[in-house]
Amino acid sequence: MNRNLKCPECGGEKFGKGKLSGYAALHPVGKLLSMGSGIIAHVCVNCGYIIKMQAVKPHIFKDKK
Repeated sequence: MNRNLKCPECGGEKFGKGKLSGYAALHPVGKLLSMGSGIIAHVCVNCGYIIKMQAVKPHIFKDKK
């Protein structure tokens, strides 16, 4: 993650990563049989603000044209 990034809520500059668990998965639109992708959240360790979310398997969102 960008080292120059600052939290917009508290100005913190240290971040951790967390994974959404349970049934939380991101599914491609129009692909009914896809298992989806897990989601990683980048979190400010000072205030808990989620800076960004990222798909673990981004390749499943590509069109198969």
